[in-house]
Amino acid sequence: MILPPVIFAGLAVLFYVGMQRENPDELPSALEGKTAPLVQVTPLGDKKSFSDKDLRDGDVKLVNYWASWCAPCRVEHPNLEQLAEQGVAIYGVNYKDKPANALKFLKDLGDPYAAIGADENGRMALDWGVYGVPETYVIDGQGQIIFRFAGPITDRVLENQILPAIEKAR
Repeated sequence: MILPPVIFAGLAVLFYVGMQRENPDELPSALEGKTAPLVQVTPLGDKKSFSDKDLRDGDVKLVNYWASWCAPCRVEHPNLEQLAEQGVAIYGVNYKDKPANALKFLKDLGDPYAAIGADENGRMALDWGVYGVPETYVIDGQGQIIFRFAGPITDRVLENQILPAIEKAR
């Protein structure tokens, strides 16, 4: 008899706490402020690949998970190219994609990546806590995750979230 009101009160508290989040659409990341997980990519065609050492080279960078079959990845692509033109190193992780399709995507839209690798079975993405593509991480020079953004990098996201996170990482 006392159990239903206790369960109701517990759920009410959980709902209240959940509604107090600053941005309810933002997916939380358990890795922000922690060292980036191990890089486990395979080469994508003849593109330059990357490793853990590259994430800890002293420079701020982005790690961007993407796929050729991902429509939002096409939406964010011009903004990635803009960042690359501004000198931001972007490391691409091609997620569960066919290599030929990924290489055609880059040939057709341009290649903003300083280095790129394939995560054919999604194991690296799982370790990084990727919800889906596109997803982007801002990494400081010591390999620590400063910020994670799930979804396409639009102009608004670029100005209000990605660029401030890059400045914070510096």
